[in-house]
Amino acid sequence: MPARIAMGVAYDGSAFQGWQLQHDEPTVQLVVERALSRVADHPVRVHCAGRTDTGVHAAGQVIHFDANAERAVHAWVLGGNSNLPDEVSMLWARRVDGEFHARFSATGRRYRYAIWNRWTRPALDRRRLAWWHYPLDERRMAEGARHLLGEHDFTSFRAVACQAKHPVREIREIEVWRDGDRVLLEVAANAFLHHMVRNIAGTLIAVGQGERDPDWVGEVLEGRDRMLAGVTAPSAGLCLQEVEYPERFAIPGGAGPAFPPR
Repeated sequence: MPARIAMGVAYDGSAFQGWQLQHDEPTVQLVVERALSRVADHPVRVHCAGRTDTGVHAAGQVIHFDANAERAVHAWVLGGNSNLPDEVSMLWARRVDGEFHARFSATGRRYRYAIWNRWTRPALDRRRLAWWHYPLDERRMAEGARHLLGEHDFTSFRAVACQAKHPVREIREIEVWRDGDRVLLEVAANAFLHHMVRNIAGTLIAVGQGERDPDWVGEVLEGRDRMLAGVTAPSAGLCLQEVEYPERFAIPGGAGPAFPPR
Protein backbone atom coordinates (compact mmCIF):
# COMPACT_ATOMS: atom_id res chain seq x y z
CA MET A 1 0.00 0.00 0.00
CA PRO A 2 1.62 3.32 -1.04
CA ALA A 3 2.35 5.82 1.71
CA ARG A 4 1.16 9.41 1.28
CA ILE A 5 3.78 12.01 2.23
CA ALA A 6 3.18 15.73 2.74
CA MET A 7 6.14 18.09 2.50
CA GLY A 8 6.92 21.78 2.84
CA VAL A 9 8.89 23.43 0.04
CA ALA A 10 10.54 26.84 -0.28
CA TYR A 11 11.89 28.24 -3.53
CA ASP A 12 13.20 31.29 -5.30
CA GLY A 13 11.00 31.40 -8.39
CA SER A 14 13.35 33.63 -10.40
CA ALA A 15 15.01 30.67 -12.13
CA PHE A 16 11.78 28.87 -13.06
CA GLN A 17 8.86 29.16 -15.44
CA GLY A 18 6.44 28.81 -12.55
CA TRP A 19 5.45 25.73 -10.60
CA GLN A 20 3.58 23.59 -13.13
CA LEU A 21 5.23 21.17 -15.55
CA GLN A 22 5.78 22.63 -19.02
CA HIS A 23 7.31 21.06 -22.10
CA ASP A 24 11.10 21.51 -22.04
CA GLU A 25 10.88 24.41 -19.56
CA PRO A 26 12.51 24.58 -16.10
CA THR A 27 9.75 24.51 -13.48
CA VAL A 28 9.70 23.91 -9.75
CA GLN A 29 7.49 20.84 -10.12
CA LEU A 30 9.98 19.33 -12.57
CA VAL A 31 13.00 19.58 -10.27
CA VAL A 32 11.02 18.49 -7.18
CA GLU A 33 9.67 15.38 -8.92
CA ARG A 34 13.10 14.46 -10.22
CA ALA A 35 14.64 14.82 -6.75
CA LEU A 36 11.98 12.80 -4.95
CA SER A 37 11.94 10.13 -7.64
CA ARG A 38 15.62 9.51 -6.96
CA VAL A 39 14.95 9.14 -3.24
CA ALA A 40 11.98 6.83 -3.85
CA ASP A 41 13.76 4.90 -6.62
CA HIS A 42 10.58 5.12 -8.71
CA PRO A 43 8.74 7.91 -10.56
CA VAL A 44 6.95 10.33 -8.24
CA ARG A 45 4.17 12.77 -9.17
CA VAL A 46 3.65 15.66 -6.73
CA HIS A 47 0.60 17.86 -6.13
CA CYS A 48 0.92 21.35 -4.66
CA ALA A 49 -1.30 23.66 -2.62
CA GLY A 50 -1.03 26.55 -5.08
CA ARG A 51 0.51 26.74 -8.53
CA THR A 52 2.74 29.81 -8.60
CA ASP A 53 3.53 31.80 -11.75
CA THR A 54 6.87 32.51 -13.38
CA GLY A 55 9.10 34.47 -11.00
CA VAL A 56 6.86 33.99 -7.94
CA HIS A 57 8.45 32.62 -4.77
CA ALA A 58 7.34 30.40 -1.89
CA ALA A 59 8.37 30.27 1.76
CA GLY A 60 5.72 27.71 2.74
CA GLN A 61 4.45 25.79 -0.28
CA VAL A 62 2.90 22.41 0.60
CA ILE A 63 2.99 19.31 -1.60
CA HIS A 64 1.97 15.68 -1.34
CA PHE A 65 2.87 12.51 -3.21
CA ASP A 66 2.39 8.76 -2.94
CA ALA A 67 5.41 6.50 -2.59
CA ASN A 68 5.90 2.75 -2.61
CA ALA A 69 9.30 3.12 -0.97
CA GLU A 70 9.71 3.00 2.81
CA ARG A 71 11.79 5.97 3.94
CA ALA A 72 12.14 7.83 7.23
CA VAL A 73 10.53 11.26 7.01
CA HIS A 74 13.88 13.02 7.47
CA ALA A 75 15.26 10.96 4.57
CA TRP A 76 12.69 12.50 2.21
CA VAL A 77 13.86 15.95 3.29
CA LEU A 78 17.62 15.37 3.26
CA GLY A 79 17.56 13.09 0.21
CA GLY A 80 15.33 15.50 -1.69
CA ASN A 81 17.55 18.46 -0.88
CA SER A 82 20.69 16.63 -1.98
CA ASN A 83 19.16 16.31 -5.45
CA LEU A 84 17.67 19.81 -5.74
CA PRO A 85 19.19 23.01 -7.14
CA ASP A 86 20.14 25.70 -4.63
CA GLU A 87 16.99 27.70 -5.39
CA VAL A 88 14.69 24.99 -3.94
CA SER A 89 14.65 23.46 -0.46
CA MET A 90 12.53 20.83 1.26
CA LEU A 91 11.54 22.11 4.72
CA TRP A 92 9.78 19.22 6.48
CA ALA A 93 7.95 15.95 5.79
CA ARG A 94 4.97 14.19 7.38
CA ARG A 95 3.16 10.93 6.74
CA VAL A 96 -0.53 11.71 6.18
CA ASP A 97 -3.61 9.62 5.55
CA GLY A 98 -4.99 9.06 2.07
CA GLU A 99 -7.67 11.71 2.51
CA PHE A 100 -5.10 14.50 2.57
CA HIS A 101 -4.66 16.53 -0.61
CA ALA A 102 -2.26 19.46 -0.70
CA ARG A 103 -4.64 21.58 -2.78
CA PHE A 104 -8.16 20.39 -2.00
CA SER A 105 -7.68 19.94 1.75
CA ALA A 106 -6.36 23.49 2.18
CA THR A 107 -8.64 25.91 4.03
CA GLY A 108 -6.59 29.07 3.53
CA ARG A 109 -3.50 30.58 1.98
CA ARG A 110 -1.37 33.59 2.85
CA TYR A 111 0.69 35.67 0.40
CA ARG A 112 3.08 38.56 0.95
CA TYR A 113 3.92 41.18 -1.67
CA ALA A 114 7.11 43.17 -1.08
CA ILE A 115 7.90 46.52 -2.75
CA TRP A 116 11.28 48.25 -2.69
CA ASN A 117 10.20 51.88 -2.45
CA ARG A 118 13.01 54.30 -3.13
CA TRP A 119 14.31 56.08 -6.20
CA THR A 120 17.27 53.71 -6.69
CA ARG A 121 16.77 50.06 -7.62
CA PRO A 122 17.44 47.19 -5.18
CA ALA A 123 20.62 45.14 -5.44
CA LEU A 124 20.93 42.50 -2.70
CA ASP A 125 17.29 41.33 -2.72
CA ARG A 126 16.43 42.33 -6.27
CA ARG A 127 14.89 38.93 -7.12
CA ARG A 128 12.53 39.06 -4.12
CA LEU A 129 11.27 42.64 -4.45
CA ALA A 130 9.20 44.67 -6.85
CA TRP A 131 10.73 48.13 -7.39
CA TRP A 132 8.57 51.26 -7.31
CA HIS A 133 10.63 54.47 -7.54
CA TYR A 134 7.83 56.94 -6.72
CA PRO A 135 7.02 57.62 -3.04
CA LEU A 136 4.21 55.44 -1.64
CA ASP A 137 1.98 56.32 1.31
CA GLU A 138 1.42 52.99 3.03
CA ARG A 139 -1.32 54.46 5.24
CA ARG A 140 -3.45 55.34 2.21
CA MET A 141 -2.80 51.87 0.80
CA ALA A 142 -3.92 50.24 4.07
CA GLU A 143 -7.08 52.36 4.06
CA GLY A 144 -7.90 51.29 0.52
CA ALA A 145 -7.15 47.64 1.28
CA ARG A 146 -9.85 47.51 3.96
CA HIS A 147 -12.50 47.66 1.22
CA LEU A 148 -11.44 44.16 0.17
CA LEU A 149 -12.03 42.42 3.49
CA GLY A 150 -14.74 39.77 3.49
CA GLU A 151 -16.41 37.62 0.84
CA HIS A 152 -16.78 39.34 -2.53
CA ASP A 153 -16.86 38.84 -6.27
CA PHE A 154 -13.22 39.62 -7.17
CA THR A 155 -13.70 39.76 -10.95
CA SER A 156 -11.94 43.14 -11.04
CA PHE A 157 -8.79 41.53 -9.64
CA ARG A 158 -8.88 38.36 -11.73
CA ALA A 159 -6.63 37.65 -14.73
CA VAL A 160 -8.45 37.40 -18.04
CA ALA A 161 -7.08 33.86 -18.48
CA CYS A 162 -8.17 32.74 -14.97
CA GLN A 163 -9.76 29.28 -15.11
CA ALA A 164 -11.50 29.34 -11.71
CA LYS A 165 -15.14 28.27 -11.86
CA HIS A 166 -16.34 31.39 -10.04
CA PRO A 167 -14.79 34.70 -8.86
CA VAL A 168 -16.06 34.71 -5.26
CA ARG A 169 -13.35 34.57 -2.60
CA GLU A 170 -13.10 35.52 1.07
CA ILE A 171 -10.24 37.76 2.19
CA ARG A 172 -9.83 37.16 5.90
CA GLU A 173 -6.90 39.47 6.57
CA ILE A 174 -5.21 42.21 4.56
CA GLU A 175 -2.51 44.52 5.89
CA VAL A 176 -0.14 47.09 4.42
CA TRP A 177 2.83 48.46 6.36
CA ARG A 178 6.29 49.93 5.87
CA ASP A 179 9.58 48.45 7.03
CA GLY A 180 12.29 50.94 6.13
CA ASP A 181 12.48 51.13 2.35
CA ARG A 182 10.08 48.22 1.89
CA VAL A 183 6.30 48.48 1.65
CA LEU A 184 4.69 45.14 2.47
CA LEU A 185 1.23 43.84 1.59
CA GLU A 186 0.02 40.64 3.23
CA VAL A 187 -3.23 38.93 2.25
CA ALA A 188 -4.86 35.82 3.75
CA ALA A 189 -7.88 34.25 2.05
CA ASN A 190 -9.68 30.95 1.66
CA ALA A 191 -8.37 30.83 -1.92
CA PHE A 192 -7.07 33.15 -4.63
CA LEU A 193 -7.81 33.83 -8.27
CA HIS A 194 -5.11 33.96 -10.95
CA HIS A 195 -3.03 37.16 -10.48
CA MET A 196 -5.39 38.28 -7.69
CA VAL A 197 -2.70 39.45 -5.25
CA ARG A 198 -0.61 41.10 -7.97
CA ASN A 199 -3.68 42.95 -9.27
CA ILE A 200 -4.56 44.06 -5.75
CA ALA A 201 -0.97 45.26 -5.31
CA GLY A 202 -1.08 47.23 -8.56
CA THR A 203 -4.35 48.85 -7.52
CA LEU A 204 -3.04 49.80 -4.08
CA ILE A 205 0.13 51.24 -5.62
CA ALA A 206 -2.05 53.69 -7.57
CA VAL A 207 -3.61 54.74 -4.25
CA GLY A 208 -0.25 54.90 -2.47
CA GLN A 209 1.31 57.28 -4.98
CA GLY A 210 -1.73 59.58 -4.88
CA GLU A 211 -3.25 58.86 -8.29
CA ARG A 212 -6.46 57.54 -6.69
CA ASP A 213 -8.33 57.91 -3.41
CA PRO A 214 -8.57 54.94 -1.01
CA ASP A 215 -12.35 54.68 -1.60
CA TRP A 216 -11.63 54.01 -5.28
CA VAL A 217 -10.61 50.47 -4.32
CA GLY A 218 -14.20 49.79 -3.24
CA GLU A 219 -15.50 51.21 -6.52
CA VAL A 220 -13.18 48.92 -8.47
CA LEU A 221 -14.38 45.91 -6.47
CA GLU A 222 -18.05 46.76 -7.05
CA GLY A 223 -17.44 47.38 -10.77
CA ARG A 224 -16.55 43.71 -11.40
CA ASP A 225 -14.45 44.68 -14.41
CA ARG A 226 -10.71 43.94 -14.70
CA MET A 227 -10.25 47.09 -16.82
CA LEU A 228 -11.15 49.26 -13.81
CA ALA A 229 -8.32 48.07 -11.58
CA GLY A 230 -4.63 48.95 -11.52
CA VAL A 231 -1.80 47.25 -13.39
CA THR A 232 -0.66 43.72 -12.60
CA ALA A 233 2.31 44.27 -10.28
CA PRO A 234 5.59 42.44 -11.13
CA SER A 235 5.92 38.80 -10.10
CA ALA A 236 9.21 39.27 -8.24
CA GLY A 237 7.53 40.79 -5.19
CA LEU A 238 5.12 37.91 -4.56
CA CYS A 239 5.71 35.03 -2.13
CA LEU A 240 3.42 32.24 -0.92
CA GLN A 241 3.96 32.41 2.83
CA GLU A 242 1.74 29.74 4.32
CA VAL A 243 -1.04 27.24 3.64
CA GLU A 244 -3.64 26.35 6.27
CA TYR A 245 -5.25 22.92 6.81
CA PRO A 246 -7.63 21.33 9.31
CA GLU A 247 -5.85 20.48 12.56
CA ARG A 248 -6.39 16.74 12.14
CA PHE A 249 -3.76 16.63 9.38
CA ALA A 250 -1.10 18.17 11.68
CA ILE A 251 0.49 20.14 8.83
CA PRO A 252 3.11 22.67 10.02
CA GLY A 253 2.47 26.31 9.22
CA GLY A 254 4.89 28.33 7.11
CA ALA A 255 8.42 26.97 7.07
CA GLY A 256 7.64 24.47 9.83
CA PRO A 257 9.95 23.66 12.77
CA ALA A 258 13.57 24.84 12.70
CA PHE A 259 14.78 21.35 13.64
CA PRO A 260 13.23 17.87 13.44
CA PRO A 261 11.94 16.31 16.68
CA ARG A 262 14.51 14.26 18.59
